[in-house]
Amino acid sequence: MIWLSVVAFLVSVLTAGAIVRWARGHAAVYGEDVPQRHHAGDVPRLGGIALLLGMVVAWGLGVAQTQWWGDPGSLRLGIWVGWWALAMLPAVVGGIAEDITQRLTVRYRLALTAASAAIAVWALGLEVPRLGWAWLDPMLPSMPWLGVSLALLAVAGLPHAFNIIDGYNGLAGMVAIIVCLALAHVGLQVGDRSMAALLVTAAAASGGFLCWNYPRGLLFAGDGGAYVWGLVVALASLALVQRNADVSPWFPMLLLIYPVWETLFSIYRKAARGQSPGTADALHFHQLIFRRIVRPAVEDSEARQLLSRNNRTSPYLWMFAALSVVPAVLFWNRTLILALFCLLFVVTYVMAYLMIVRFKVPRWIRP
Repeated sequence: MIWLSVVAFLVSVLTAGAIVRWARGHAAVYGEDVPQRHHAGDVPRLGGIALLLGMVVAWGLGVAQTQWWGDPGSLRLGIWVGWWALAMLPAVVGGIAEDITQRLTVRYRLALTAASAAIAVWALGLEVPRLGWAWLDPMLPSMPWLGVSLALLAVAGLPHAFNIIDGYNGLAGMVAIIVCLALAHVGLQVGDRSMAALLVTAAAASGGFLCWNYPRGLLFAGDGGAYVWGLVVALASLALVQRNADVSPWFPMLLLIYPVWETLFSIYRKAARGQSPGTADALHFHQLIFRRIVRPAVEDSEARQLLSRNNRTSPYLWMFAALSVVPAVLFWNRTLILALFCLLFVVTYVMAYLMIVRFKVPRWIRP
């Protein structure tokens, strides 16, 4: 498992370095007036290529070790891993195409993530086998469409949730690393080494990307990178719950409550204002942190001020995400506690959001 992580990291960091070296000129096509822009200069958004390549190479070597070279570490990686990679391709390729052309609409990207979800659910037999409630779970076998529908929704939706929180240097990448390692930890707790191996290598590939993304922002993940993270985490969450009866379905829910609730709250907020959910704006929680809390650094150029502000924003959100990750890891098999923490996070998020909007910044979030 360790050597596969080293491979994933090296392939990702070297590929990312090559993109930074040779793709910077293309980044000049990106718009200067979009609300999500919080950096100066031309920065490539092709980090998804480095992430995907790092993961796929490491996964391929892991399958080769299991199938043909002997498996002293008992990774038990089979041909099914190939279906993971194949299922990711429609969404990730579409995301990278958008990063290159800036012409793929939200509707088409939603269709491509839905296609990835359909391939994954069909080829891997994924579903949500239980919801963790004793009064409801006995009825699920009579409604197989419900478990499949929830799986499709999770795989199709989570990539867009990661895309929404991907706004500042290191933000989505570090959240992805934390989530992958938390899932891997629970996988090892229940003896699911194959799932842990996939997740640790995914975290290592993300670490290779972050070497170029944080703190200097020389490379962005783009839509392609966000889709890689969302798909890997969604597939792993579903598989971990489905393959291990001890893992509560509310464990991944609490683990991912930050990007999931950010997405749901964003949809509600835009609908209340009569806007399409696909409309870009600058009112996400991380953008409010940037504008209302992070103080401008005293530097000698506007570009350096933007870089300093950008870098100082992400740690606030890392700590905010940890509010859900820590209890999720501690109580991964306790459904009631996990559900209560989900509710607590939602209440905390809404209160903090409203206070920041009204310029009443909570003391616990001040610098």
